[in-house]
Amino acid sequence: MTSTNQPAETLCKLYRKQARDVSRLRFEPPVSYVYNPLAYAWPVFARYLRRYANSPKTTLFLGMNPGPFGMVQTGIPFGDVIMVRDFLQLEGRIEKPDHVHPKRPVAGFACPRREVSGQRLWGWIAERYEKPERFFRDRLILNYCPLVFLEESGRNRTPDRLPIAERTALEDICDETLRQVVKVCHTEHIIGIGKWAAMRAEKALSSSSSSPKVESILHPSPASPLANRGWQSYVESQMQEKSLTKLLR
Repeated sequence: MTSTNQPAETLCKLYRKQARDVSRLRFEPPVSYVYNPLAYAWPVFARYLRRYANSPKTTLFLGMNPGPFGMVQTGIPFGDVIMVRDFLQLEGRIEKPDHVHPKRPVAGFACPRREVSGQRLWGWIAERYEKPERFFRDRLILNYCPLVFLEESGRNRTPDRLPIAERTALEDICDETLRQVVKVCHTEHIIGIGKWAAMRAEKALSSSSSSPKVESILHPSPASPLANRGWQSYVESQMQEKSLTKLLR
């Protein structure tokens, strides 16, 4: 699949295919529930692409996979409800996965909990750019993996902790999607939001003749002591140390 004059529509086709492909995968315990926001929250994610991804994106910020109070609820990467509704100006009806863990309901934009990672990431962007169009002029935020994995207890299991056979099947699909996204968007730099996302980008694109430069920044997760001591100022310092501040202009 190659780029067209309408990159957002091409991206929609890519992610529709990814949603179908990952839905065919099977995961064994301790994974008991799998959520695919690209399926049940598709209309809002598609609106995100059509509004903000219809131009070349020289810089791609890449997350790992959806958070339980972010993309799981809104369909948007790092999609804290308030930031998505008030800053990105996106909203819509969110359906529910076929099988919902009682401790991890999907309430859509009625979700009362904040996604701390999304608050921090989109809050940083909102403070820097004031209007989303300024950020999205040549930048985009996406996730590497579209799935959420929950154990019977309700605990989140990240993709890197899946058994190797399951992980490899998932990575084959996600790697190919990322390669196509880079091609469609003419991406020159990938900034992994966390080291794992950067590592996956490097592996997925290692055989490409024109691989984007890959760097990483600290993940804004509240599980990170560093992030809790001032994620925004830490990331600004990281960007400066790695000579990446030019990507934010």
